[in-house]
Amino acid sequence: MDPKKLPSAPPADWNPGDKPDMDHPPPFQDYRAGYNPPPGCPNQPGYPQDLPYGAPYGQQYEGHFQPLFAGQQIVTVQPTVFVTAGAKRESDYLCYSIFTMLCCCLPLGIAALVFSIKTRDANLSGDNQRAKKNSQTACMLNSAAVAIGIVVFVVNCLRLIY
Repeated sequence: MDPKKLPSAPPADWNPGDKPDMDHPPPFQDYRAGYNPPPGCPNQPGYPQDLPYGAPYGQQYEGHFQPLFAGQQIVTVQPTVFVTAGAKRESDYLCYSIFTMLCCCLPLGIAALVFSIKTRDANLSGDNQRAKKNSQTACMLNSAAVAIGIVVFVVNCLRLIY
């Protein structure tokens, strides 16, 4: 494919070295981006011009002092500390639920897994009553799933033998 025949190609008579319509940029002049005060205006009091960026406020820095303004107060912020009593966390039986779901009885294992996750969420939110209820439900479902799994395993073994 010839790039000169593409629709985005420049015209055939175009010369990249010939640019008569373009002006050259103006020569460089150091205006310091307009941050210096105009001539004849004194510096404002309390604002030394040559403090480096990030200099501590209200402290001495290489011979300069940045003072506090009238009525300005220094505020020290303390971190907030929450002290909670060591609440008893209920067991979530998560590993037990995963085992029963994969090895014993899939439907009861899934239900037990859901209640295990609800127990974990209740423990994290500090809701001990809901965590205890969900923990007991997960434990009962896991025990029922294991019992069903054992019964099914024994019945299948007896069927194979006889």
